[in-house]
Amino acid sequence: MSILRDAVRGALAGAAATWAMDQVTTVMLAVQAPEVTAQEESAQANGKGSVTNLVDRVEAETGLVVPPARRAIVEMAVHYALGAVPGAIYGVLRRWVPFARAGSGLFYGLGVFAANDEYLNTKLGLAAPPSAYPPETHLRGLAGHAVLGVATETGIQLLGG
Repeated sequence: MSILRDAVRGALAGAAATWAMDQVTTVMLAVQAPEVTAQEESAQANGKGSVTNLVDRVEAETGLVVPPARRAIVEMAVHYALGAVPGAIYGVLRRWVPFARAGSGLFYGLGVFAANDEYLNTKLGLAAPPSAYPPETHLRGLAGHAVLGVATETGIQLLGG
C-alpha cells in the first residue's frame, strides 16, 4: 500500500506543480521579445505545440476523434497528465533511490526537462529538434521544470510523504 500511497501523492503533487510551472512560464513568455515568440512558433512541428501534436497522433493512431468543443479540455488534461504521471513515478522512486530527491526535487525537474523537452518530444516528432528553437525557449523550459521539480517535492512533503 505504501507504493500506491507514494504514487498518488506524487501524481497529485505533480499535477499541482504543473500549474505552478505554467504560472512561471506564462509570465516569461509574456515578457519575451515578439521576434523570439515568432521564431518559436515557426519552429514548431506541424505548426503546433507538442501537446496538440500528441493529441493529434493519438487520434490518428486510434481512430478516436476529439470533438472540437472538447479539444482544449482534452489538451489541458494531457498537459496535466504529463505532470501527474512522472510525479507518480517520482513519488515512488524518491523513497527507494537516495539521489532522486537531490536539490529538493530540483534535479527531478531538470531531468524531466531534459528527457521530455529536449529529447522525447523531438524523438516522437511532437516538436522540432532543440536547435530549431531560440535559447529563450530552452531557458523558459529549464526554469519552468525547475519549479515543477521543487513544487512536486514540496507537494509530496505537504501530503505527508
